[in-house]
Amino acid sequence: VQLQASGGGLVQAGGSLRLSCAASGTIFSVNGMDWYRQAPGKQRELVAGITKRGDSTFYADSVKGRFTISRDNAKNTVYLQMNSLKPEDTAVYYCNAGITRSWYSDESLYWGQGTQVTVSS
Repeated sequence: VQLQASGGGLVQAGGSLRLSCAASGTIFSVNGMDWYRQAPGKQRELVAGITKRGDSTFYADSVKGRFTISRDNAKNTVYLQMNSLKPEDTAVYYCNAGITRSWYSDESLYWGQGTQVTVSS
């Protein structure tokens, strides 16, 4: 199983970016999916999360009202729409997902490789 994150880049303050993270491989079920970020010299922090059916979401206080997490279960993909970006949003963004590989397997947590988001002032 692999998670492939994409969509990062350089944007001016106030701009927008949309991150994507697609799961591939031998997958029976993709459960909760999250986005984390890690800025230089700081700990990795949870930014947003979404349940399997997409009926419940979580956002860190720092991104509420600006970021939106969503998912497409047909594509095993989670998205993070980031609007009104600020320089303090600059970080490497990582996705993770709880994935079950078969009906008899336990869930395992998988991480994507990270995508750099840089917001200039």
